[in-house]
Amino acid sequence: MMRRPAPSTVRWVILAALLVFWELFPRTGIIPELFLPPLSKTIAVLVKDWREYASELSVTLYEVAFAMLIACGAGILAGALTGGIALLRNLLLPVFSSLYAVPIVILYPIFTAWFGIGSQSKIIFAGVYGFFPVMLTTAAGIRTIDAQLLLAARSMGASLPQQITRVIIPASIPTVLSGLRLGGALTIIGVVVSEMLTSAAGIGYLVTRYRTILDSPHVFGAIVMILLLSIAFDTLARAIERRTMVWQTAGRRQKEGERVDVAVKPATAVV
Repeated sequence: MMRRPAPSTVRWVILAALLVFWELFPRTGIIPELFLPPLSKTIAVLVKDWREYASELSVTLYEVAFAMLIACGAGILAGALTGGIALLRNLLLPVFSSLYAVPIVILYPIFTAWFGIGSQSKIIFAGVYGFFPVMLTTAAGIRTIDAQLLLAARSMGASLPQQITRVIIPASIPTVLSGLRLGGALTIIGVVVSEMLTSAAGIGYLVTRYRTILDSPHVFGAIVMILLLSIAFDTLARAIERRTMVWQTAGRRQKEGERVDVAVKPATAVV
């Protein structure tokens, strides 16, 4: 029987095929170069104008970093409070769920009116854009925590802040990281979109600038930079998620060990 190829091999083959098609389709005229320039031209532009792309990328990274602090820091804190306190959960969780369904992009003009068109409005907008998935996922993860852990913490006299920082957040880390991946991706999208709308710097600004003069290679060069930034963040998030998976497996082993003990004790009692 023929063995199936490994998923990683399939992914690399698909990626190689896409790159080949990207180079060949514009060259053969199947797709006009105005809509899709060849891969070689896009790479040549990146190499030639790397200083410009590096300078604009540094602006985007600066805005993404501070927006991540808002999305992740405030999202985890709000999610921990909402998921851990029944009163706040009943009052605020329906509100946050409803706000998450609203397209935040339509509110960007309000952010520019409040905070101007500089980096401040983009950071706050992107932070709010990524806040909701982090907050909702954290709250959902906290609700899955074993109640005995909280009961043990209360019996040892742990205060509410101690329960949140030492029990609730560590126990919900695997679920929280899944929300961080989504929230971080939305944060990057929020920064790039806001730069495309109103900005004079950043990768999103390059997309808008070269799009207006129909310079497709430079536009796709900026898009490649955005893709690389998103891939780098996702790779980092996956690496952290793999390291924290040991907490989940440890908890499962402990529960399985408890079930084995329960199953063995009656047998030894009979003997």
